[in-house]
Amino acid sequence: MIAEIKTTAEAKMQKSVEALKADLAKVRTGRAHTGVLDHVQAEYYGSMVPLNQVANITLIDARTLGVQVWEKPMAVKVEKAIRESDLGLNPSAQGELIRVPMPPLSEERRRDLAKVVKNEGENAKVAVRNLRRDANNHLKDGIKKKEISEDEERRAEEFIQKLTDRYIAEIDKLVAQKESELMAV
Repeated sequence: MIAEIKTTAEAKMQKSVEALKADLAKVRTGRAHTGVLDHVQAEYYGSMVPLNQVANITLIDARTLGVQVWEKPMAVKVEKAIRESDLGLNPSAQGELIRVPMPPLSEERRRDLAKVVKNEGENAKVAVRNLRRDANNHLKDGIKKKEISEDEERRAEEFIQKLTDRYIAEIDKLVAQKESELMAV
């Protein structure tokens, strides 16, 4: 029972860190990244679909994305969707290829994005702490049901606390890396 609680807690904490990595990848730095357009949707025959379902998104160079639409009539709709997204991008169409240059970030925008990164990190820490609480509650239930001894529970709680500390340190490291990436000009 204790081993199961430990492995479950560790797996869920790892998933929280992976989710944070995915969220941080979407925060735009000065460089182009194909994940920037992940949440942008375009109208496709009456329904809204993600861009990666109607076009190939590639890196042309360090500061430019290329969006190659699969159907020529979609180029106008995709270009409009990118322009109207909250990303502040100004795409330009060249036939079926839409070039999306990444504008350099202003100092104020960098600070705003740093706040977003800190908030994402804090949310991940809260998730890890909630997982710690859940694991500790399962251990306490084991004591009540007389499935484990108090000594075993104490050792398991220490293990889970060390696990929590390790994942929170990893989250802090990821947030610090992303902030330094954002503030680099």
